[in-house]
Amino acid sequence: MIGKRFSFTLLMGLLLLLVACGGMENAAPSVTPAGVDVREVPTEEVAAATAVPTPTSSPAQPVSPTATPAASQWDGLSLEEFFNQSYYALLLRSPQLVTEAGLVQAFETDNNRLNNLSDDYIRETQALETAVLDQLHTYDRDSLPPDQQLSYDIYEWYLTDLVAGHEFMYNDYPVSFFITSVHQDTLQFFTDIHPITNKQDVEDYIARLSQVGDQFAQLIDGLQRREEAGVVLPRWAINWTMGGINDIARNSPQRTPFYTTLEMKMMPLSSITPEDQAALLAEAEEVIGTAVIPAYQALADTLTAQRAIATDEDGIWKFPNGEAYYNYLLRHYSTTDMTADDIHQLGLQEVERIQAETAVLFAELGYPADESLPELMARVARDGGTLYGDDIVAEYEAIISEAEQNVGPAFDLRPQADVIVIGVPYGGYYVRPAVDGSRPGAFYATYQGSEAVYGMATLAYHEAVPGHHFQLAIMQELQGLPSFRNGISFTAYTEGWALYAEQLAYELGFYEGDAYGNIGRLQAELFRAVRLVVDTGIHTQGWTFDEAVDYMMANTGYPRGMVEGQIARYIVWPGQAVAYKIGMMEILAQRQKAQDALGDAFDLREFHNVVLANGSMPLEILSQVVDEYIRMKGEG
Repeated sequence: MIGKRFSFTLLMGLLLLLVACGGMENAAPSVTPAGVDVREVPTEEVAAATAVPTPTSSPAQPVSPTATPAASQWDGLSLEEFFNQSYYALLLRSPQLVTEAGLVQAFETDNNRLNNLSDDYIRETQALETAVLDQLHTYDRDSLPPDQQLSYDIYEWYLTDLVAGHEFMYNDYPVSFFITSVHQDTLQFFTDIHPITNKQDVEDYIARLSQVGDQFAQLIDGLQRREEAGVVLPRWAINWTMGGINDIARNSPQRTPFYTTLEMKMMPLSSITPEDQAALLAEAEEVIGTAVIPAYQALADTLTAQRAIATDEDGIWKFPNGEAYYNYLLRHYSTTDMTADDIHQLGLQEVERIQAETAVLFAELGYPADESLPELMARVARDGGTLYGDDIVAEYEAIISEAEQNVGPAFDLRPQADVIVIGVPYGGYYVRPAVDGSRPGAFYATYQGSEAVYGMATLAYHEAVPGHHFQLAIMQELQGLPSFRNGISFTAYTEGWALYAEQLAYELGFYEGDAYGNIGRLQAELFRAVRLVVDTGIHTQGWTFDEAVDYMMANTGYPRGMVEGQIARYIVWPGQAVAYKIGMMEILAQRQKAQDALGDAFDLREFHNVVLANGSMPLEILSQVVDEYIRMKGEG
């Protein structure tokens, strides 16, 4: 996720994704106005590890995360060897990512270091990215067989995008209220990611705790460099952010999640004696008090100082190079050359189309034609029913189980890994299965409070079956590909597939007899279309926070609390939200192209194999893959 930043662009590629950025659709800010229900957490960007397959062969010389490998080490390698070794070199720049991916043993690295966020280290990483791209260009693409040409093209696009992002290294918000923030990533790394299975794990955990002060000092230096470049969070966003930071900064060591998590995870370990557990907890308490809490206090002080100079201007148009930065982000996330104006107009057109479809269903239900969309959706939420607590998890399990039984007409390629539902306070996202098979895929569902039934099926299809679980688990299980193709995800492809899966479920008859659920599907698609309008409106047309909130409420029917959380997300994470709808529409366009070209010879399962069996890729390359499939099918 972006918040795990040791290099802005590298992490947008590498760290975005074990969790499928999918429906989100529910990542909650650490502090938001009462009643916020964020509905969607980008799967790829959520907190679990970026899934990277166990190396088919370890790097010949595992690279220290503190040293920049020389490009010359790859001279004379076959292309496949270069793919793997250069990709491993990029991964090794992030010790935390290596831990998340479960590659510590494979890479023979230590498991006791945090990511280096220093300016020098980021620039070293950028130099490595450039060197990898330059080395790739030493291979003659035209002489390669088709499968290697495809790998070459995907890797080249990915690396070119990384290098293009170097220009904007001070343009992002590494600290905010959203899940992309470094301070939230740090907390999640210790509470959810770092393993605690034996005494060595605990010692590594404490060693990493002792480095939080240094890491946050590097982070603060980065914030100050951004301030000098004219990049400071909006004032209201700083206020939202301060709550989560002060939760740590103003607490005692034993009351922080860093301590309570260690205590909880270590307690069941019979391999560590009670005496040793007590001693280790005492050591952790001291380190939290001397390194972690002061780091959060220093971060709070920095944000307090920046609040004094912050403005309430929301869009990145306010940055000195804001227009160029936003153009970069649109290409990065959409993997197309669509302009902000193109995307804005597409959003307006799709909003009108989807609302017309929804109006037909409202009429069929006998709802008043003169009511506003928010009023009509409130009726749907009430009439469609509500579930609470454990019943929410049980319902999601039933929806996914039924979907697995009924996707046969559309799929003959399915993931080997299972998918389970886990209830959490703030859910709505998917996490890939463990590479070693020790953990199934998981859909994390919000189970606290209540859940309107009408939207549940669509979220389950998006996050699990046939959405993120099918795409991401299958990608991870693909054999015979360079490792980067099992690990790297492109947002428009990943989120586009999951949104496409929602419509596919409708086409397969999953909503038959469920008018409320079908309205939920259309509302979810409408939500993604509205994003095209508000994201571009905020960042290129000067829309204010309130203007964007009013537009989204009026055109989706979602309540103010949720909408405010969403608009806040787009402000601190510009461009990402446009990828969902653009990706979905491109997959549909490629399917239509294949149907038109092949006629009766078109097979839906075969088309899905083409899309899924090649792993994630930029949309412009997906179009080329489908063209080749049509050509080969026609010749056959």
